[in-house]
Amino acid sequence: MNPIEVDTRGLHCPLPVIRLAEAARDAPAGASIVVLASDPAARYDIPAWCRMRGHELLEMADVPETPRVPERPPDPDSSGTGGPPDERAQPEYLRFVVLV
Repeated sequence: MNPIEVDTRGLHCPLPVIRLAEAARDAPAGASIVVLASDPAARYDIPAWCRMRGHELLEMADVPETPRVPERPPDPDSSGTGGPPDERAQPEYLRFVVLV
């Protein structure tokens, strides 16, 4: 059985847990649900929800930042160090795997 993916990146508390609950309600017993969340509160909310509902949290992992490719090559005369970070970099997010 393929896992169900619930992408809640960009959503804030309590929406990641609400989306997980909706997916779990419609999932068959024994299904796994992968939740992607950028809200820091999800680190605590999703494990608590699993404990309260009797579901097993199989995995909780940080997914590191994914750097974007620069739009133009760096200036060959610059040292390539320093400067502000790329504000368009994707934020870190959390990945949960829940067995329902």
